[in-house]
Amino acid sequence: MVGMADEIAIPLLPCSSIDEMADFYSALGFRTTYRQLRPNPYVAMQREDLQLHFFGMPGFVPADSYGTCAVLVPDIQALHQQFAAGLRARFGKVPLSGIPRMTRPRPRKNNGGVTGFSVVDPGGNWIRISALAPSTSAGAESRLAVSLENAVVMADSHGDHRQAARILDTALRKAPSDDPALVEALLYRAELAATLDETDKSLDIVKKLSEMELTAEQRTQIAELTADLS
Repeated sequence: MVGMADEIAIPLLPCSSIDEMADFYSALGFRTTYRQLRPNPYVAMQREDLQLHFFGMPGFVPADSYGTCAVLVPDIQALHQQFAAGLRARFGKVPLSGIPRMTRPRPRKNNGGVTGFSVVDPGGNWIRISALAPSTSAGAESRLAVSLENAVVMADSHGDHRQAARILDTALRKAPSDDPALVEALLYRAELAATLDETDKSLDIVKKLSEMELTAEQRTQIAELTADLS
């Protein structure tokens, strides 16, 4: 059997409006490489080597979409920052709830601990973005850290944000105040509250976090989350 180099796979994902998809992905730094309305609505978007194509379906409901694809990138943090900047420039904030929305990069237990984040686009498609290299973190140690890992899987992989919140709430009630995972668990719980449209709860957690010892990166995350809640 003869192998072939430079193979390219391009996901074709459904949507209700190709114009809405083009507008959203242009905010992420994509450009339109092809567009047609007849005989069927179709738009092709490209960002460097990444290509995503979308086809319009009459009566399509984004909330019912099963569309998804995996994207592997060399610098997960840099790409997330670029996406976030583009969304804030276009929409005034990073959408945290509903459709579309975007999560923050976090290690994922069900992906070998590799860090990733998800973009849920206006078509309800989950673009699951993962780092090419595994995380260098030591992994979960405390019960809270394990619960945090489980909550990330439940929300970011399965889309069950309510159950993820329950997992973290149970663990946070039992966690000691000096647990090394406490700040990250609270940060994620605040993001989950925002995703569930529980803005007051998210801001209450942010207030609690502001009184704790934080790294510069954690303070930046809190500032961004607060801005996106407004």
